Amino acid sequence: MLLKGDWIDARDNLALCGPTGIGKSWLACAIGHKACRDNRSVLYTRFPRLLDDLALSRGDGRIARKLKSLGQVELLILDDWGLQPLDAQARHDLLEILEDRYGRKSTIVTSQLDIASWHRAIGDPTYADAILDRLLHNAHRIELTGDSLRRTKPTAAS
Repeated sequence: MLLKGDWIDARDNLALCGPTGIGKSWLACAIGHKACRDNRSVLYTRFPRLLDDLALSRGDGRIARKLKSLGQVELLILDDWGLQPLDAQARHDLLEILEDRYGRKSTIVTSQLDIASWHRAIGDPTYADAILDRLLHNAHRIELTGDSLRRTKPTAAS
């Protein structure tokens, strides 16, 4: 179902959660790659890097253009959501992005945090309610489990 892309046509979102190394980013990128092959516009970014880019864009006057481009891409992949606490500006920017996309475009979010912890990670209860409503209301949720795919291979000395 996810690779077929009907959920993108329906403008739904996708939340991929699970421990480090389980394959969340790999799966999100595979879905994004398939969406590209289906002639959809896709943007992948690590969420912490996006916050840094938005801060730079605000400083040099490109913020409106940056937010507009994030709102227009058909599939936005936000990898590593929840790694750092959100400050007031990050909460505001995330809400603006999700508001522009809600019901119009699809977003994939990957996170090591379970969805129940996202409210606390956002920090401000009012913003958390608004952000999570726009992100999770129409989201397919997948909780991945298992061992890390990054396990080290045994060496000859082992």
